[in-house]
Amino acid sequence: MKWKIALYPSEEGFAVSVPSLPGCWSQGGTREEALANIAEAIRDYLGAEIDPEPGAEIEEVEVSV
Repeated sequence: MKWKIALYPSEEGFAVSVPSLPGCWSQGGTREEALANIAEAIRDYLGAEIDPEPGAEIEEVEVSV
């Protein structure tokens, strides 16, 4: 799966985010390091279990892309 990312050059290297995954950010001293780090951050983000609000009905939906 491919994700659009935004790279932000800085004095320390690069910050990188995934606009479609709010709060998914990483960084690296080089462009290559930042790209490797954001790939890991995306995996962690997608694997995170977030508890729903109390009273929510839980269901699953399958989506093909």
